[in-house]
Amino acid sequence: MRCEKMSSFIVMDIVKEAKKYEDAIHFEIGQPDLPPSPLVKKALHKAIDEDRFSYTESHGLYQLREKIVEHYKKEYSVEVDPSQVFLTPGTSGAFLIAYALTLKHAGRLGLSDPSYPCYKNFAHFMSINPIFMPIGKHDDYQLHVKDLKDKNLDALQISSPANPTGNIYTSENLKELVEYCDKKDISFISDELYHGLIYEQKVNSALEYNKNAYVINGFSKYYCVPGNRLGWVIVPKNRIRDAEKIAQNLFISAPTLSQYGALEAFDDEYLSKIREEFKTRRDYLFKELNQIFEVDAKPDGAFYLWVDVSKYSKDSFVFAKELLDTIHVATTPGIDFGNNETKKYLRFAYTREIGHMQEGIDRIKKYLFKKS
Repeated sequence: MRCEKMSSFIVMDIVKEAKKYEDAIHFEIGQPDLPPSPLVKKALHKAIDEDRFSYTESHGLYQLREKIVEHYKKEYSVEVDPSQVFLTPGTSGAFLIAYALTLKHAGRLGLSDPSYPCYKNFAHFMSINPIFMPIGKHDDYQLHVKDLKDKNLDALQISSPANPTGNIYTSENLKELVEYCDKKDISFISDELYHGLIYEQKVNSALEYNKNAYVINGFSKYYCVPGNRLGWVIVPKNRIRDAEKIAQNLFISAPTLSQYGALEAFDDEYLSKIREEFKTRRDYLFKELNQIFEVDAKPDGAFYLWVDVSKYSKDSFVFAKELLDTIHVATTPGIDFGNNETKKYLRFAYTREIGHMQEGIDRIKKYLFKKS
């Protein structure tokens, strides 16, 4: 069976378990608690009033694809044709298109360890072989060209900023990886979902270095509409028709109302406030957690902290269950993201307001003090 090698998405199991506790503190799931721009909500109401309930074309709304093209021109000085952009049901649909276009049966997909768990599970579902390459604090949680040699990869996928670590690939390293993959005929897939949630560093798109990179993004994180299930993938021009056939058959089209709402998502004034709020939360939680555990580095993007809890537990899965069962604090154990020393780590998401997080920190401190 295709699902035989798939593992559960542990964070979603924890979300379900945490619902048992009315007073649960949520550090587990990576979804913003902030609303989208008021313009998005207004556009959704307008679409409902205008009875926008039919399918769109499989590419997605042309007006929205034009806005995405404008976004790449403005943010990265990159020229993209609207026909290269496919709107998808979340980034999950985008991964499926990218993998189907770049990997054959038993193809080899390069992934970092740790990395977002759905990558490997999509690979298993599609009878693709995930090839894991360990990364850690010694290399700023980035893959380098040296890691790819002798791996015989068909495709490489990276994420920057990354889940679960919040690291950003430097422009120099990203350029080297993209150029190496192009030279070796390795398809390059770049998950750029957390672009926008960048706090100090500059972030680059893989399209700046290779127009044939497969670039994935969506509206769930920075744009604050995770439940609208809307992502996109940019494909090379010579793969447009193949991508269209995949989209037509897998999901016909992305959710129509979500697409109309997203027409107003690129609200720069509002989004700058979203970024500042998450930066404030990051600074608070980094300071607090660093007094309790060991945090490898202050994350440059996304909304996660990758926290070494080994001085309290040798098994972070057991520790996460202990925190949830005893003090109703929900976190995500590192093993959700791979096997490379991940039993030492918990992932904390700073997707709730500071008062909520403060209560969680107070509970953890009191609990650990009693244990000692």
